[in-house]
Amino acid sequence: MIFAAVAPVFVIIALGFFLRKRRVLTEEADTSLLRICVHLLYPSLIFTTIVGNDLFNDPVNLWFPPLTGILFIVIGYLAAWGGARALRLPPGSREARTFIYVTAIYNYGYTALPVVESLFGTKTLGILFAHNLGVEIAFWIGAAVILAGREGSGKPVWRQALSTPVIAILASLLLNGVNADDYLPRWLFPAAAMLGASAIPLALLLTGATLADFSANLTLGRPTLLSTAMASGIRLILLPLTFLLLARWLPCSRELKQVLVVQAAMPCAMLPIVLTRLYRGDTAMAVRIVVATTVLALLTIPYWVSLGLRLVGIAD
Repeated sequence: MIFAAVAPVFVIIALGFFLRKRRVLTEEADTSLLRICVHLLYPSLIFTTIVGNDLFNDPVNLWFPPLTGILFIVIGYLAAWGGARALRLPPGSREARTFIYVTAIYNYGYTALPVVESLFGTKTLGILFAHNLGVEIAFWIGAAVILAGREGSGKPVWRQALSTPVIAILASLLLNGVNADDYLPRWLFPAAAMLGASAIPLALLLTGATLADFSANLTLGRPTLLSTAMASGIRLILLPLTFLLLARWLPCSRELKQVLVVQAAMPCAMLPIVLTRLYRGDTAMAVRIVVATTVLALLTIPYWVSLGLRLVGIAD
């Protein structure tokens, strides 16, 4: 069942990869499609999974999921810092900054979404978005402090963190808190649901296309293999085990435990590659780490999710 939930994600990513290589999905189309996804489809999905979700009647679900998101990323930064020290990367160098940032950020969005929805349903998807609110905060603080380094990001951290999805999560939580589903037009919900249903497949196609673009920059050699292997070990072995132990002992709801189990199994995210290029990091290293963990995750996600559900005590 878990493999059946994971496999479609990688099939659609592979289709995006193939469509890029065949020049069916062109680079010129990326900007428009990404904007539609981020500013319309993704917020619609957030709206439909949070507004009217009775899980948020429990006040704990308003603040504890974001707190776990921040905690998971901070632990990732610390583990990746240790890995950089073990590799003897010069502190503050572009290689060290890239290694720490890229290794620490897991694919908390478009890869995790379909797995959570398939395994646990749309109500748990709402808890995932609340968790991701905390991830976004730690993500942008890390970009400004760790990845940008002395150069700085050029913008206040709060402005970078206040993205459209973050605004959508906050607005949806507010609407849910005032029972907006009781008085908003009924046609709004099926319309938002139709738009939201398009977010995940489109995002996964774009993910595959992005992988195709970056795969052309892959380089091999002993130092690069060592850093890639270290990052893969941290991201796909050390951190999943750490996160699952936290999910077992933290006072989480069942739904939050489900979210944490899936997030623990995620590979490195792809957006850090773009930020690495923006802040003059080691883009080649970022590409290697992301591609390697994404490919290996096809094998590791089913294992960690299956083990995690048993370890945290919520396996059916």
